[in-house]
Amino acid sequence: MASSLLSFQTSNLRSAFLGERYGICVSSTAITRVCLVRKAVECKESRIGKQPIQVPSNVTITLEGQDLKVKGPLGEMALTYPREVKLDREESGALRVRKAVESRRANQMHGLFRTLTDNMVVGVSKGFEKRLQLVGVGYRATLEGKDLVLSLGFSHPVRMAIPEGIQVKVEENTRIVVSGFDKSDIGQFAASIRKWRPPEPYKGKGVKYADEVIRRKEGKAGKKK
Repeated sequence: MASSLLSFQTSNLRSAFLGERYGICVSSTAITRVCLVRKAVECKESRIGKQPIQVPSNVTITLEGQDLKVKGPLGEMALTYPREVKLDREESGALRVRKAVESRRANQMHGLFRTLTDNMVVGVSKGFEKRLQLVGVGYRATLEGKDLVLSLGFSHPVRMAIPEGIQVKVEENTRIVVSGFDKSDIGQFAASIRKWRPPEPYKGKGVKYADEVIRRKEGKAGKKK
């Protein structure tokens, strides 16, 4: 320990001597500690989440704690809210989703569950629908009992069972209308129909949504003569 301390002092004297001899300026700078203070930033309230939900007169709302039941002329739906959000009913009859705590997850759940609640109210009162169109020679759709049968160019027809709570109509053998009160179930069933033959970008053949825009590609150019 004494030898190491002696070598350290010798090296310091040597460096100082060399600095005076060769005119090297050795500057000493005081080192200060920098402390970073983390400040909590409050997120703004969701623009979607703070909007009230209007309840029609033909819809019955039952609220028990964090459980909500909505009943209308088209059906009945239920939803359980997480502890980060809560549902209040105003004197005017409208519903409003509020944050129960201030946290990142509460900010995420706020707008999501407001949208889910609005979809429930609109679904049981007015309903939703999704339209698809079959494009291609020989492509057609028919209804056989509770099954949807599709001819999409395969060696066999595609048979799909229609889920409960969903209605399917076929117009002119090439247009399919999926309707019901549960928006998520309608979208899932329509996506499963489209998955059998997604539209290709060259001629646009396949099953597409009625409002879908397909980006077309240019085919290979023929040999120039």
